[in-house]
Amino acid sequence: MNRLIEWWARNPVAANLLMVGIFVAGVMGFSMLDREMDPQVRFPGLEVEVFWPGAAPQEVEEQIVARIEESVSDMDAIEWVRSNSSEGYGGVYILAEQQVDFTQFMNDVKIRVDSISSFPRDIEPPQVRQWVNRQEFIRVAVHGDLNERELKRLAEELRREVAVLPAITVVQLFGTRREEVSVQVSENALRRYNLSFNEVATAIRNTSINQSSGSVRTEVGTYQLKVRSQADTEAEFSNIIIRQTDDGGTIRVGDVATVVDGFEDNPILATLNGKPAVLIQVMTTETMDIVKASESVNKWIEERQETLPAGAELTLWTDNAEDFKSRMQTIGNSAALGLFLVMIFLVLTLRPLVAFWVAVGIATAYAGAFVFLPSVEVSLNMLSTFAFLLVLGIVVDDAIVVGEGIHSEAHRIGGGVEASIAGAQLVAKPVVFGVLTTIMAFLPWLFLSGSTSEFTRHITWVVILALAFSLIESLWILPAHLSNMKPRHDKSLGRFGHFQKGISDSIIHFAHRYYRRIAQAAVNRRYLTFSIFITALIIGFGLFNTGWVKKSFMPEIESDEVIVNVVLPEGAPYSRALEILAQLQEAEQALVDEVSERTEGEGQLIENWYTRSRRDSVLAIVKLAPPEVRDMSAKDAAIRLRELMGDVPDAKEVSVNYTLQNNDPDFEMSVRHPDLDVLRAAVDDLENQLYTYSALYDIRNNLESASDEIQINLKPGAHKLGLTMSDVTRQVRQAYYGEEVQRLPRSGQDVRVMVHYPIESRRSIESLKHFRVRTADGREVPLLSVAELEYAPGIKRIQRWNGSRAARVSADLKESVRDDIMQDLNENFIPDWEKRYPGIDHGSIGQAEGEARFIKEVMGLYLIAFFVMYAMLAIAFHSYWQPILILIAMPYAYVGAIYGHAALNMTMAIFSYFGIAAAAGVVVNDNLVLIDYTNRLREKGLKPLEAIVEAGVVRFRPIMLTTATTIIGLTPMMMERSIQAKFLIPIVVSLVFGVFTAFFVTLLMVPALYAIGVDLADFRTRSKARIKKLFRRGGSGHGPDAANPTG
Repeated sequence: MNRLIEWWARNPVAANLLMVGIFVAGVMGFSMLDREMDPQVRFPGLEVEVFWPGAAPQEVEEQIVARIEESVSDMDAIEWVRSNSSEGYGGVYILAEQQVDFTQFMNDVKIRVDSISSFPRDIEPPQVRQWVNRQEFIRVAVHGDLNERELKRLAEELRREVAVLPAITVVQLFGTRREEVSVQVSENALRRYNLSFNEVATAIRNTSINQSSGSVRTEVGTYQLKVRSQADTEAEFSNIIIRQTDDGGTIRVGDVATVVDGFEDNPILATLNGKPAVLIQVMTTETMDIVKASESVNKWIEERQETLPAGAELTLWTDNAEDFKSRMQTIGNSAALGLFLVMIFLVLTLRPLVAFWVAVGIATAYAGAFVFLPSVEVSLNMLSTFAFLLVLGIVVDDAIVVGEGIHSEAHRIGGGVEASIAGAQLVAKPVVFGVLTTIMAFLPWLFLSGSTSEFTRHITWVVILALAFSLIESLWILPAHLSNMKPRHDKSLGRFGHFQKGISDSIIHFAHRYYRRIAQAAVNRRYLTFSIFITALIIGFGLFNTGWVKKSFMPEIESDEVIVNVVLPEGAPYSRALEILAQLQEAEQALVDEVSERTEGEGQLIENWYTRSRRDSVLAIVKLAPPEVRDMSAKDAAIRLRELMGDVPDAKEVSVNYTLQNNDPDFEMSVRHPDLDVLRAAVDDLENQLYTYSALYDIRNNLESASDEIQINLKPGAHKLGLTMSDVTRQVRQAYYGEEVQRLPRSGQDVRVMVHYPIESRRSIESLKHFRVRTADGREVPLLSVAELEYAPGIKRIQRWNGSRAARVSADLKESVRDDIMQDLNENFIPDWEKRYPGIDHGSIGQAEGEARFIKEVMGLYLIAFFVMYAMLAIAFHSYWQPILILIAMPYAYVGAIYGHAALNMTMAIFSYFGIAAAAGVVVNDNLVLIDYTNRLREKGLKPLEAIVEAGVVRFRPIMLTTATTIIGLTPMMMERSIQAKFLIPIVVSLVFGVFTAFFVTLLMVPALYAIGVDLADFRTRSKARIKKLFRRGGSGHGPDAANPTG
């Protein structure tokens, strides 16, 4: 290493070319980076979907879902299998372990599903597909005074236009329903003409066709034979002939049915600020440029607005590129201001020349990281950009240590290339091992399993690459740049030079006059010093474990939207959904009125208000005004809106979400039992207990409540008429569910043509009394004469988890007390609950499950990382004891972060630990510098206690500078109050407070521990000497006694 440093220092041309090459390659790498809001997470999951028209949920569960689950039960690398069985549909969801070869895994699942031979014959072929995690990043509302068909077709046309814009691939519509041609056949008309549903369906299927019939080749040319009689309009369908009578009459579809060219029977009302609306959603893809996509959409809106039909408008509702630019600007401004402050600080404390090349070194390290980021599939997103700010303190640390070393040697031996080489070689060992230990501190985040690593690796790779290039820059390039630095003489200094030298000398003066006394006192009273720091450590971990510091797996970052979702039980009438929609709108208006009254008409809370009601759900998306013009946080607005809504007693679920990162409920538990009745009772019991906690609200579960169903049982005499249960159920299904006779191609979509009863009959139980069953010989018999109808409890949906029937109990929290609630449940409720319901199984899911797995995994990986760090340092320093001294600051970086979060009342989340890892890297570097210099002084003959104090005095300036530059560089971000910065501030708090705490550990506790180590070594030496002396005395006394035993 020393030879390499010398070669580069003596070859400044090579050093400059290397630096320029890094910058050029960095610019090229930067241009190749994807730009996205958040990293794209690839879930190694797949879903198997099977449609079985008309099948009951129990049949789907037993004959489809259970067989699929059994077929994959012996496969390796499966994390969990969940399933959902409902009428006519079965879905099995399989999550593989992160490290699996997903392509091979998916092929294996396909082969196993395709090889199942016991599936019912009338199911549709199973579909196996990968989960695709897409999020919308641009939302455009199409709204105006148009009817539903005009609005949907306009939206579909606009969707296709957006899909071909630059940087856009996947575009979806939200708030629409599928078109459908409904042939509504009345029972009276069928009886009048002696027809059946089957005859009507067959007539349409056989008549409405487009088909090629070959060709005729003649001498004059070839003629294609075509049939083009596919119906497309109401009139064309009504004109289809069903039968011609013996007397020459013609019965057409229009004679027995009403044809409605409309939409599927799933009413929807979607509005934006009261006007009908459809949302166009631009979805994320694996490769994307969010800025370019935003520019193309904004330009398209501006141009397209002028050519829209009368009454239609386009409104850009959401554009994440604005948030992306704002976040980049926030981080960029904070980084620029931080770097400027660091520059000013270094100019004042070192020399302008050193400060300049240290700043260039930071830029070089950053450029080097950009070279390889595309190769490791890291994009330019909020996390990776922040990582550059995070690593600022560590990168500048290396350059400061080397620059200060060269600066000191230049004053000692007169400057020049020899001083540059000597100064760099003096600190090369601590710098190299400091970088290696810091990389080891971040490396475990690359090996996390699950989707967490997809986020954490974006920070880890930036840190690792920037550190690697900072090592190259500080040891190879920086010495060449400082090889011409000469000692400064007072006569040649100007006014600023004298001012700057005064500050620089004052630091050295402080170290020699004041810090020496403090360090000597810490060494002299080493056991007291050690006790004080150990007490601080215990108090810090006590604050963490007793709940004084709030903890959460993912940070809660408020969004600028509040999303209210009310899920109704299956079978709820659409009128009930409209009532809840009105209830929501009244709450929204009441909230706006409250804000207006409180602010005397000055405040604004809501910009836009989108609602969508279906039969089974009501959704409201409230776009809040910017934070600077409203006086309520998104959380306060969401909670108040929920209070103003009041109770929705018949809702299956009411959820209010106001966060960016976390759409999951705050509290979740999974409950499993084979018996559905026991499961339902256990869930009700658990929910009743959860209602006793005031911090929980909107407690719900995903079990479908038991509902009545009408069961059809064939009477014994029906067989005499040639009727079977299959005949009866088929005809009932044709009338009430409908029969799909064909699909029409329209605007790139398939429009179903359904033959069934009129909508009034399908919504009336009384119509069953008038229903006629057709026999094979053409007779009509009342349904009630051949079948019995009885009410019975039914199941709408069955959910399973790893083969057992399962339910998920969820709730939202008003405050972060989930751990306290879980502790109370485990101590005072769960034991008796398990006794009341034998065989019940439960577990944490969602955040709690992820947090438990994360902590267990991180602890294991960090044990390995700590051992590798210790082994590296032990080999480098030829000592078992000194690596402990060097690494002892790491727990204090953690405790410093705890104190910081407690002081600022912040929640410690997953990204707080990145700040702790970065802080650990900085303080380990400082300890390395201290111990390495102590060893050098020992080699020169100083006594151990003198050497550790002297090393602290001499290295006080670089240690103080690295601490101060880290804190100063990150202070602008810590003072930032924008929404974009809230996600990042906990990391900054961890780093700043961790480095600040460890500064005192390095300069006070480490010398005290070093002195204690000297005491232990002396004690061991004295003990060995005493033991040897005792053995010698014993040996010398034994000889005479042996020679003269009697005396």
